[in-house]
Amino acid sequence: MFKLKGTPEERKRVAEEFAAAINALPAQIDVLRSVESAINSNPAETWDVVLTATLDTMEDVEKYARHPAHVAAAAILGPWKENRACVDYETGCIG
Repeated sequence: MFKLKGTPEERKRVAEEFAAAINALPAQIDVLRSVESAINSNPAETWDVVLTATLDTMEDVEKYARHPAHVAAAAILGPWKENRACVDYETGCIG
């Protein structure tokens, strides 16, 4: 999840640009099984955009993170990012 800086209009514009770039990544990154980025619709919440990606291994997470298309998408948020929350987990891993 990402919390952005700026006016509501700026945050929405940046979130839309980021979501479009992220949602285009499966066609560009072979280790990326699926990805979804969505913009917060609830004005009572403070986070602006969420990203959910599915990869097979933690090694694939590293490949995805370093891929130039992902780096370019992440750069959209660079000057606007106030905060980031991330959880990387393996399916079936509990506690």
